[in-house]
Amino acid sequence: MAIPGSGLAKGLAVTLRTMTRKTQTVQYPDVQPELPPRTRGVIGLFEENCTVCMLCARECPDWCIYIDSHKETVPPAAPGGRERSRNVLDRFAIDFSLCMYCGICIEVCPFDALFWSPEFEYAETDIRDLTHERDKLREWMWTVPAPPALDPRAEEPKEIAAARKAAEKLAAQEQAAEQQAVEQEQSAEQPREGDA
Repeated sequence: MAIPGSGLAKGLAVTLRTMTRKTQTVQYPDVQPELPPRTRGVIGLFEENCTVCMLCARECPDWCIYIDSHKETVPPAAPGGRERSRNVLDRFAIDFSLCMYCGICIEVCPFDALFWSPEFEYAETDIRDLTHERDKLREWMWTVPAPPALDPRAEEPKEIAAARKAAEKLAAQEQAAEQQAVEQEQSAEQPREGDA
């Protein structure tokens, strides 16, 4: 049989134990929290990389991305060339009142136009103000952290390895051409010295 008041004694014991420990609470507005590097706060837009392919809007499960664009004709790059048409971004907006922060839009973007920012302080008093247009999304881009450094033991990326090999090959060709030019100069000078 339980002793009357044993539950109260256990509760007071827990309270007394926690009163002697250092507090873990951070006073949020005065002290900013240290967030993990992969925190999902808000989405930033790097507008120069956006080609208006609409993949992010199509893949979004919440349909919270709104994109408007128009086509412009671009003059030919070379004389006698053909005019081309390209999409020009008119509107890019994300409704953060609908967004569930899944990150699908960032993963499917083939041109790296969308990035996670760890900023989370964008609360509004009116829900309609949570639709961020492209100017606001561009401002969030400045808060995106730099990518983490590569592991020094990791394999070199294929693109960098191919570029390095091409540069080494070009340098070797230039060195061989210089060597050949020096040999031709030396062979051209030797008969002249013998004739004199």
